[in-house]
Amino acid sequence: MANELDELLGFLSSTQTNVRGAAVDIVRGLTGDGDGLRALAARADRALPALLRLLASAGSGAGQAAADSLVNLSQDGALSAGLVSLGAVVAVMDVTAKCDGKQPSLARSLVMLLVNLTQVESGVAALLQVGDEKMQGLYVAKLVRSFCRSSSESEDEDIFEHVASILVNISQVEAGRRILMEPKRCLLKQIVRQSDSTNQLRKKGVVGTIRNCCFEADTQIQKLLSIAEYLWPALVLPVAGKKIYGEEDILKMPPELANALSHEREAVENSEIRQQALEAIYMIVMQVNLTLQDNCSYVSHMLVSKYSNSPAF
Repeated sequence: MANELDELLGFLSSTQTNVRGAAVDIVRGLTGDGDGLRALAARADRALPALLRLLASAGSGAGQAAADSLVNLSQDGALSAGLVSLGAVVAVMDVTAKCDGKQPSLARSLVMLLVNLTQVESGVAALLQVGDEKMQGLYVAKLVRSFCRSSSESEDEDIFEHVASILVNISQVEAGRRILMEPKRCLLKQIVRQSDSTNQLRKKGVVGTIRNCCFEADTQIQKLLSIAEYLWPALVLPVAGKKIYGEEDILKMPPELANALSHEREAVENSEIRQQALEAIYMIVMQVNLTLQDNCSYVSHMLVSKYSNSPAF
C-alpha cells in the first residue's frame, strides 16, 4: 500500500494533464475515508506540496479536486499548520481572485479551506498579513467584500457563506479585532449589516464576530457605538423574541430598534446566537456604565478642585 501511495502521489506531478487529473481524483476519494486520510497524513511531506501546486490550476478539474482534498486534509490541525507554512493562505487568496465568481464550486471549497486554516494561530496571522504594514488587512477586506456582496436567499447558491466562520476565527485575536474595527475600512459595519440574513450560518458568524469584537470595548467603545444604528438591531433582535412592542414602549427606543420591534417577525431559535448577542450587549453596557462613572468622577473632582478650600484628591 505504501509503495502504491507513493506512486500515486508521484503522478500528481506528471507532465500529462490526464494523468494528473486521474491521480488527484483518486486522492480526493482517499480523503473521504479515515484510513485514506491517515495514509495521506503519513505522506504529508509529499502530498501537501503536490496538492497546493495543483490548486493553482484553477481553470481545470484538477484544481477543484485538489481544493476538495485539501479541505478534508486540513481538518487535522497539524496538517493545517503544515499547509500554512507552505504558503497555502497566499495560494488560496490568489486562486480565489482568479476565480472571480466564474467557478463557484471552487470558490466555495477555497473558502472552506480558509476556515480550516484559520483554526490554527499561524493561519490567522497569515490571513491578517501580520508584520506587513502595507498589506495588513487586505485579504480580510477582500473576503468581507465578497461576503457582503454575495448573500443569497438560497444557501445552496451562497458561495461565500463560510466567510462568516473565518470572521469568527480571526476576531478571536486582538490583531483581527483591530483590523475589523478600523474606521477607515468600516469592515465591522459592513459585516453587521449582514445580521438580518435568513442564512443561519451567516447570522451566527456575524453575531459571533460582533461578540468577539466587544472584547475591545474597554478601549474601542466609541468605535462600537459609532455603528449603533446597525449594531443594536443586530444584537437586540435575536433576544427580543416575537413580542410586538406598542407605541408607549417604542417611543423610548432608538428609531432603528423601534421600527424593527413594532412589527411581526420570526424569533431566533438558535440558542448560541442568542447567548452571544447577550454577551455582546453585556460587554457594551458594562463599558458604557464604566465610562459614565469615570466622567462623573472627573467632573466631581474638577468641581471640588475649583470650589473647595480643601485639597483635591
